[in-house]
Amino acid sequence: MLVLTFLALPGCALRPGPEVLAVVPDESSAASFVTIDVVTNRRFDVMSHSYSDLRSHKLQLERFKLSVPPSHQLTRIEWPKGDPDPAKNFVVTEREIRPTSELGTASVAAGAVRLKPGKRDVVIFVHGYNYNFQESLFRLAQLVADGGLDDAPVLFAWPSAASVMGYVADRDAITYSRDDLVHVLNTLAGQPQVGRITLFGHSMGAMLVVEALRQLRLTGQDRTIERLGDVVLAAPDIDIDVFRRQIEIIGPLDPPLTLLVAPDDRALTISARLTGSRSRLGTRDVQDPRVQALANTNGIRVMDISDVSSPDATMHSRFVGLVTVFPRMRGERDPVLVQAGAFVLEPLAAVLIPAHPR
Repeated sequence: MLVLTFLALPGCALRPGPEVLAVVPDESSAASFVTIDVVTNRRFDVMSHSYSDLRSHKLQLERFKLSVPPSHQLTRIEWPKGDPDPAKNFVVTEREIRPTSELGTASVAAGAVRLKPGKRDVVIFVHGYNYNFQESLFRLAQLVADGGLDDAPVLFAWPSAASVMGYVADRDAITYSRDDLVHVLNTLAGQPQVGRITLFGHSMGAMLVVEALRQLRLTGQDRTIERLGDVVLAAPDIDIDVFRRQIEIIGPLDPPLTLLVAPDDRALTISARLTGSRSRLGTRDVQDPRVQALANTNGIRVMDISDVSSPDATMHSRFVGLVTVFPRMRGERDPVLVQAGAFVLEPLAAVLIPAHPR
């Protein structure tokens, strides 16, 4: 009970309900907009016009356009309190259900304001445990807005129970969703107008990402893996021994697969207790020679992000703060970003410092 109480602390405020998905026209010239294609195997709820935690036997595609308030603060989601106000809140301004056959073309067309000639890169966000649909959608909108991403954003929304008590149910939902994520990756990789595909998984969503990569490799779909740009696992909620077996099958990626870890991640510490004291991948210490050997042997980049501020008390969502750091790192064309190994991120200077064994 103490564990569950702690996990619930960040969610003490009222969680956003499906009413935040109501369309609110916003024609303000001061607003900025984010267009997101959502691919989900959640079941659509006709009454709420949202997606529930029930599992759908088929994928659904819907396009959302959201406006970002002029007063938006970095890393925050300004949720509506009462009637949505585009001047103060993130709001949905357009939404349209699309046929899943349009997945590749719809992704490229999303956010057409910044559309560049030729191929367009795509970033897929796979949310973590205890997310409802609207939380995952608005979180991706915030990440795109704060990071100034040119990639076409795609949300893969799997049927999380969105409950502190739903940890085991969410792990089952990950297994249920593996084939669907593989299908999404194959579909996007087969579209000539899609460029590189970035795959970003947070927490339990990282487990889904790795399982999908493993399945692609086992079924000989190497061409899809070759279309991937960055694969990032943020605070991965994965048993360390299970990951070793998974990465043996997947093999090195180019660029290297990136792990964002922090030994003080409290949510993963509790996750380890819930899973029988099994150590989680996201709490690895980059100073540990065994971690450095794992990184170098398998061509992995492990980054300690403990110095990045977290928006919650569990220290489990530091990836949100990285949107202010990564653009500067890429702008400097840091050669370390394409190297395997163990590193410590220094967020103020936006540099990676090689870790050294104790």
